[in-house]
Amino acid sequence: MSTKVKATIEDLYRVPDNAKAEIVDGEIVLMSPTGDIPGRAGGSIHVSLRQHEGKTPGRAYPDNVGFRVNLPNRESFSPDVAWYIGPSTGMKFLEGAPVFAVEVRSEYDYGPAAETAMAEKRSDYFAAGTQVVWDADLFGVDVVKSYDANSPNTPRIFRRGDIADAEPAVPGWRMSVDELFS
Repeated sequence: MSTKVKATIEDLYRVPDNAKAEIVDGEIVLMSPTGDIPGRAGGSIHVSLRQHEGKTPGRAYPDNVGFRVNLPNRESFSPDVAWYIGPSTGMKFLEGAPVFAVEVRSEYDYGPAAETAMAEKRSDYFAAGTQVVWDADLFGVDVVKSYDANSPNTPRIFRRGDIADAEPAVPGWRMSVDELFS
C-alpha cells in the first residue's frame, strides 16, 4: 500500500528545469510551453500593462510567475499575464491571487475537456480573489472573453477592432485587441 504525499510550495520551487507548474488537487501540474502566436500575444498584453504601471496601484507580471493561494483544491496559479496589487515578495512567489489574470489559449486548449478545465480554473481564480480573468482565443471570433467575479458566467466579448479593458481590476487601462496579433 502506498501513500500519496501532497505537493507543497517548496516542491514547486524545485520543479526540474524551472518548468511552469501549478499545485492543483495536491499534485504538481506541469504546463507545456506555448508557441509563437500565443507567446507574442501574452507579451503584448504584459508590455501594455507594464506601461500602465504608476497610473493605478499594482504591477504587471509576465508568464511563469507564481502566485501562492490557499484554496481547498489549489495552492498556486501561474497565469500567462497578471496584474497584482499586493506587496513584493522578493525572490519568492507572490502571496495571494492577482486581481487580473490572463490565460492565452495554446494549440491544444480547445474541445470539451479544455473548456471544462478553463471554467474550473476561472472559478478557482474568483474564489482566490481575482476580479477579472481574460480567456484569450487567438483563433476565435470572440478574441477576448473577459470574465468578471461579479458575473462569472457572462463574459464581456472583445473582437478585432475593439478596445479591451480589465475593469474594475485595472482601472483606466485599455488595449487594442488588434495588438494581440502584431
